[in-house]
Amino acid sequence: MTSIDHVTLEVTDATAAGTFLTTAFGLDDGRIRVRAAGTPTTGFRGFTLSLVVPRPADVDALVDAAVAAGAATLKPAARSLWGYGGVVQAPDGTIWQLASAKKKDPGPATGRIDEIVLLLGVADVAASKRFYVDQGLAVARSFGSKYVEFASESGSVKLALYKRRGLAKVAGVSPDGTGSHRITIGGDAGAFTDPDGFAWATAAETASR
Repeated sequence: MTSIDHVTLEVTDATAAGTFLTTAFGLDDGRIRVRAAGTPTTGFRGFTLSLVVPRPADVDALVDAAVAAGAATLKPAARSLWGYGGVVQAPDGTIWQLASAKKKDPGPATGRIDEIVLLLGVADVAASKRFYVDQGLAVARSFGSKYVEFASESGSVKLALYKRRGLAKVAGVSPDGTGSHRITIGGDAGAFTDPDGFAWATAAETASR
């Protein structure tokens, strides 16, 4: 199965960004990486990363830890149609959605992250879906031209597609933005750039940088 091994965030200060990932989210297993890059970018960079957790208490714990580590709150944690979640923006500019499918759960935080999901905001969901199927990704769920989720192997980063404007609304930011996405997706699909300018590289290429 074609899948994402890791995502590399391009940041101004790699040391600070790496410290944030570890301190706020405990992400030190290599699925989210950072490297220094100064490519120009403004506004919404066209993607978000989601941490899917078991309970609302886990969402609250991650939001609190992220803010304590320097993140800005874009949307406070709250119940929604889909569960419970909040949105923060890391000091490096990356937007993180923290979410649980459960709206109510009196249990304490588990400290567990069940899934990491990369959501790409695209101009044409149907066209991007066809493109990624041609690259070998298998569709797990699809809701017409609004949302597509691809199958992923256990322990890998899951890929999903959303309309750019809709994803920006979910994140609580303006959809406007120019310049680099400042992200490289590492996996076994090969090296290419998708219709919306998101760059992919082989896992070996990104590991060697």
